[in-house]
Amino acid sequence: MTHNQFDVIGVGIGPFNLGLAALVDGVSDVQAIFFEQQTEFNWHPGMLLDGTTLQVPFMADLVTMADPKNPYSYLEYLHEHNRLYPFYFYEHFHIPRKEYNHYCKWAASKLSSCRFGKRVETVEKAEGHWVVHVRDQNTLKWETYETKNLVMGVGTNPSYPDVSGLTPSKDIFHTAQFKQNKENIKQASAVTVIGSGQSAGEVVYEILKNKPSSQTLHWLTRSRGFFPMEYSKLGLEHFSPDYTDYFYSLPQKQKDELLPRQDLLYKGMSVETIADIYDLLYEQTIGGEKANVYLKPISELEKVTNHASHYTLTFRQWEKNETFSIDTDTLILGTGYTPAFPPCLERVKQYMELDDKERFVVSRNYEICLRSSTNSGERLFVQNGEIHTHGPGAPDLGLGAYRNAVIINEITGRELFSINDHNVFQQFG
Repeated sequence: MTHNQFDVIGVGIGPFNLGLAALVDGVSDVQAIFFEQQTEFNWHPGMLLDGTTLQVPFMADLVTMADPKNPYSYLEYLHEHNRLYPFYFYEHFHIPRKEYNHYCKWAASKLSSCRFGKRVETVEKAEGHWVVHVRDQNTLKWETYETKNLVMGVGTNPSYPDVSGLTPSKDIFHTAQFKQNKENIKQASAVTVIGSGQSAGEVVYEILKNKPSSQTLHWLTRSRGFFPMEYSKLGLEHFSPDYTDYFYSLPQKQKDELLPRQDLLYKGMSVETIADIYDLLYEQTIGGEKANVYLKPISELEKVTNHASHYTLTFRQWEKNETFSIDTDTLILGTGYTPAFPPCLERVKQYMELDDKERFVVSRNYEICLRSSTNSGERLFVQNGEIHTHGPGAPDLGLGAYRNAVIINEITGRELFSINDHNVFQQFG
């Protein structure tokens, strides 16, 4: 094997491929390398707000759910930073988002397989392997690598609604860019937030804490209300290998019908965030004070009109089928994230099996299916691009280590990590 030939190449270094790098680091006969175009690890930097926490317990770190003894666990991170006792007294399962990001930076700095500032530009298919063309973001020099196993961990992109007149700008942006624009928001006389998920709720809370009393805040969602995410213990069993097995076994048509009805499993807010917002509103209206805050559910954005000095937003209250408009200086979109076809795979798209909606056909072991007539032994795996085939657990950090264990077992052809069949009390099928 030459210095540019690897058993595994990972494209993108988010939590999932970083977890794969951490788990495979101890496997002596697997040579792996991971590329990330950004110069350092940063997990949703636009939403690294003070006081925000993960929505999953700390055990949903890079490795623990597959390999509790792994040296890249969150507890090992705490031990190395002399924070075990502070964490013990902290007594919270859900850790600060800022610390999770720092933990991932720590792991990435220790893993020699993780290469930052390297953009994968194109992938080509050869006989039995992939040829990966990488560009160094500093020197702009090209590098070429080969691998039989390619793992795509490029994540998802901010989703913008298809609305007339909506063009991202310094005044119209996704919650993913909130922290960078936070100070400018204070200057606006009217701010509008759209969406009722966790990110939208955190943005609303942050604005509420800091907004001038004269500033108007509109918060709208097309959902029926500002509801909490499902977080009962039996509800959480949907984020398990068992439910993934069940969901995967369903016909694709049934999966597509089921997913939108499961949105509160992964799209609502935490009960704590809703309570914090309500408490702030209560305090800000003591003695008849006007908070200048307006909450409107069941309202879908239909049009954005730019008046140079401000925007007019046209909504439809879809239950009554009535339209209404509001004026705003700033529009913040908490409209979620969607998987996107990685541009670097365009040259090999012809070899992939896609469904009638141009989505990857993904096997149970997270492998993108290649057309049998063109497959010569190379393999392509996906991280968090399979919600349509594997269900709502695809983006969940708690299933990341499990998915990586499955992928590593597939790549090596042996059971390096035990995969348990029965992990929950429910029987889904």
